[in-house]
Amino acid sequence: MITLKSPRELALMREAGRIVAEVLAALSEKTKPGVTTGELDALAEQTILAHKAIPAFKGYGGSRGRPAFPASICASVNDEVVHGIPGPVVLKEGDILSIDVGVCRGGYFGDAAKTVPVGRISPEAARLVAICRESLERAVASVKPGGKLVDVSRAIQQYVELNGCSVVRKFVGHGIGAEMHEDPQIPNYVSSEFPELVLKPGMTLAIEPMVNQGGYRVRTESNGWTVVTEDGSLSAHFEHTVAVTREGAEVLTLP
Repeated sequence: MITLKSPRELALMREAGRIVAEVLAALSEKTKPGVTTGELDALAEQTILAHKAIPAFKGYGGSRGRPAFPASICASVNDEVVHGIPGPVVLKEGDILSIDVGVCRGGYFGDAAKTVPVGRISPEAARLVAICRESLERAVASVKPGGKLVDVSRAIQQYVELNGCSVVRKFVGHGIGAEMHEDPQIPNYVSSEFPELVLKPGMTLAIEPMVNQGGYRVRTESNGWTVVTEDGSLSAHFEHTVAVTREGAEVLTLP
């Protein structure tokens, strides 16, 4: 069921979103060669708790033999697409790191992600990151009341594929609000498998293109969480929490 958020609910989501943005900014600045993903996770948790908020990912989703997610952020390096588990991995010059942050404050959630360079990266990696970032910006620009959700999907897929990259299909964006994951599902590609949906003011969407340098196929590693590209190619991930308003889109996860 899709819920339309009230002005009070949107105000709470803005608060959560601002914390997410602050955490991402702090982690981006800290991301350098020699830093471990575990150190970034510790900084994120410290910052979230200082805002009297809750790390939304920590303890999330244990089921059917898969352990709950053990960290406050997802830290996905190079060919890791999403859900990378922070730990002792030392970042190296030339890596790219996708950081995903979720926060709950006042009973409402914010969720955003970005891919950041570790030191100087290759032109090919920089191009991938730029394509993914631009695809998210185009998706947000396509959000308007009375528009269709498929327009968001189309904006991402067309731009990514026009530039010779591929869109991950196994994982999609999602609604967000009083729950981290709500209806509707938001694919980053056009598919008849998903129902057509008209966007209405009060809808809140976590739009998150996941873009691979090579093919779109992915697999999940033995830890039950970390998703990697099947062909070993680099992957980038950007995400914003967006509210549909009468005027268009309001990004809730900006500083």
